[in-house]
Amino acid sequence: MRKGILYATICYSAWGLFPLYFKALHEITPLEILLYRMLFSLAFLLAILSWRNQWSWVRHVISKPKLIAGFSASALLLSVNWFIYIWAINNGRVIDASLGYFITPLVSVLLGYTFLHERLRHLQSIALGLAAAGVAWLTWQTGHPPWIGLALALSFGTYGLLRKTAALGPLEGLSLETALLFPFALGYLIWLNQNGQTTYLASSDSARWLLFAAGPITAIPLLLFAAAARRIPMATLGVLQYISPTLQLILGVYLYNESFGSARLLGFLAIWLALVLYSFEGIRNAFLSKKI
Repeated sequence: MRKGILYATICYSAWGLFPLYFKALHEITPLEILLYRMLFSLAFLLAILSWRNQWSWVRHVISKPKLIAGFSASALLLSVNWFIYIWAINNGRVIDASLGYFITPLVSVLLGYTFLHERLRHLQSIALGLAAAGVAWLTWQTGHPPWIGLALALSFGTYGLLRKTAALGPLEGLSLETALLFPFALGYLIWLNQNGQTTYLASSDSARWLLFAAGPITAIPLLLFAAAARRIPMATLGVLQYISPTLQLILGVYLYNESFGSARLLGFLAIWLALVLYSFEGIRNAFLSKKI
């Protein structure tokens, strides 16, 4: 239990500090960061699979076209989520990105209710209503919906929905997703280089080395998450996940000096209250299940 909490805390803290990493890559365009992240993540994951001699799943995948089609869809959603996040960070929208991951759990509940016919408990319904009110308030204040937060929440929530019903574990699944994206990433990088549109080669040595580290930076938190999920209840994991967007919000407000006035705060307060109710419902349900 203690190890699980430690792994989850490290994982979510790492994800929460991602703005520091991607801000350091500002010399490189978000699209190139995404493409190199795919390549270096695949290389790192292949090294882990080789070290663990974990290849038996490949034969299983090759014989199942439907499984490949499902992971192609999840790979596309993952790349969309990664690109929006990187773009938001490098365009001074860290707070908007944090909003996306605050509302992701509630989006996941809604998707589960819609597509998996999961029962929506009373407090979850109230939480969804409060979150919708918070988004509506932010929309009214700014004159447009918080597109970045909504796009991040919907893409990652839908990605989670696909992975929830997938037949592969986190390591194998991410390896397959990055392998499916590899030909497109490599092909586009070659095209950029041939047409003199690459920013990677013109960037500083420090930026290139940092980008090369995208493989372990992407994969290690995911492996810690998988290890934590096996050791602690989902209710505990659900509460700890708010470490990530909280750290992002703190960085956006206090380090990058993004605007966070009282009107915007009200919208976030409605969403935070929704998350309190959602977390309380999850903890209470887990406690009652154990008691029974």
